[in-house]
Amino acid sequence: MAVQIAELDEDVVPESIEIRPLAITIGAEISGVDLSKPLSNQEITEIRTAFLKWKVVFFRDQPLNHTQQVAFSRQFGACTPAHAVYGHQDDAFPEVYSIDRDRRDKRYKGEDLRLPWSGWHADVTPAINPPAVSILRGDTMPPFGGDTQFTDLVAAYKALSPALRKFVDGLRGIHRYQGNAAVNVSKEYLDTLKQNLIISEHPLVRVHPETGERALYVSPSFLESIVDLTPTESSTLLAMLKTHVTRPEFTVRFKWSNHALAMWDNRQVLHMGPKDIINSEYPREIHRTTLMGDIPVGPNGKKSISLEGEAIKPI
Repeated sequence: MAVQIAELDEDVVPESIEIRPLAITIGAEISGVDLSKPLSNQEITEIRTAFLKWKVVFFRDQPLNHTQQVAFSRQFGACTPAHAVYGHQDDAFPEVYSIDRDRRDKRYKGEDLRLPWSGWHADVTPAINPPAVSILRGDTMPPFGGDTQFTDLVAAYKALSPALRKFVDGLRGIHRYQGNAAVNVSKEYLDTLKQNLIISEHPLVRVHPETGERALYVSPSFLESIVDLTPTESSTLLAMLKTHVTRPEFTVRFKWSNHALAMWDNRQVLHMGPKDIINSEYPREIHRTTLMGDIPVGPNGKKSISLEGEAIKPI
């Protein structure tokens, strides 16, 4: 089955926005636009084109409220519920997930961060249709510390040897939602996971539905095993791939400021939230929206399979 690629005008020359790349293949800051107001068709096209090229884009000095963030998000797709496992905190804004700066300490008691890929993930990959886009708004951010890192899964795939690319093109992996730690989690958190169990089998290489590029679809926090390999083969290959996708040359690091906004392509980008903020005396207030995604498709045209849980539905 051939993968259908949406049309994308790569020749769009920005007229209303300015784009400043931050790394070789991933990350760019966009300025010259007010996100608190409805965007023009030209602005939407230019932002979308930059977004698909740079995979994560950042905006500064955008003092938005929940209503404005949701309105901005809906210009690029349908919103999902705030979170497939944890739900939402504010009934007036079921699309908005507010992130507690101390959530790691509350969920993962004694979390082991010694592994090089600890904390890296794409949002909700255990769902059959993970969000396509994540949009994170920082209202009050610390003057130092609390940076977020992002890594380019397309660049990671391209950096593999031709022989290994050919091998992983045909593999599939099991993604299970169990948070960033398999052990030492709080009982309350464990109960939440059991009540909202989601597991999916995804291709290890995902074909992007808009660009046609192949991304190494490895989400370290959720990808637990590779189908049809022995346990030793699976764990060894996963350790190599999880370490590979987080190599510094594939990444960009964003230093937040008050009223900044990050928007990333969850289909081809991993991110890692900072643990250092727990030891900071400064507040960190951030809010996330996510946009509806499709069912991942591998290079052979085979779609993902849901093993547990329901598909994410739009709001």
